[in-house]
Amino acid sequence: MTEAAVLSEVSGGIMTITLNRPDKGNAWNGPMARGYFGLLEQAAYADDVRVILVTGAGKAFCVGGDGEKLAVVARTGDIKSAAEQPYWFPLSIGKPIIAAINGACFGIGLQQALVSDIRFSSEDAKFSTAYARRGLVAEMGMSWLLPRLIGTGNCSDLLLSARLVRAEEALAMGLVNRVVPAADLLTEARAYAEMLVTNCSPFSMRAVKQQGFADLTRPFLESFDLSKAMLDEAFAAPDFKEGMASWQEGRAPNFPALPDDLAIIDITENR
Repeated sequence: MTEAAVLSEVSGGIMTITLNRPDKGNAWNGPMARGYFGLLEQAAYADDVRVILVTGAGKAFCVGGDGEKLAVVARTGDIKSAAEQPYWFPLSIGKPIIAAINGACFGIGLQQALVSDIRFSSEDAKFSTAYARRGLVAEMGMSWLLPRLIGTGNCSDLLLSARLVRAEEALAMGLVNRVVPAADLLTEARAYAEMLVTNCSPFSMRAVKQQGFADLTRPFLESFDLSKAMLDEAFAAPDFKEGMASWQEGRAPNFPALPDDLAIIDITENR
């Protein structure tokens, strides 16, 4: 029996998702796309999941599109989406997604890392947009995401050259949040996830994830006014009462799970 292209495990409020084609560098294909997005949706609605951690099996995170499929596309010109969900789908998940990048992160692998919320990198990870060296364009929102994360100059550099970027340079330009020794990658990423599970309100994390994305294209005063309205709602919500009580009583908070109606963020709306 062929092993699943994506594996998952839930423990301590964290769903760990592993891209699982190590003999192919976790190259992206249809089963992986459907499996990964399906698990993200499952995690979004699961009361026992508050944070999602994604990594790759073996020595790579994801080397990009599956070479065999791309060869067929080059020969026939016939391409079909590998997934039922749009490739920005992780942005709509109402829970934090942490990418633990354990090796090569190229093409669609990099795009999926960028639509995660936090990126931990092993010290031996490497990154490339890849597209210009395959005669392609910046796909799946890459030309929108990259300049907002690393600035227009760095974006032009990475997209035009498709050169290899090592972990420390990726950190310096803001492509990743943290670089750690390879042996400590999952431990460090999981410790960060556990910190979110223990201390942070699911309602608040969902709200700030929604705000952070929408405000990238929203005028400042509009953002300011909307945040005031959202703050009024937050003051009346149970999470604020529990957050204050736990702080005053010197104990860990016991925040409620995210309700189903907040599981998915509609990023097509301004709010």
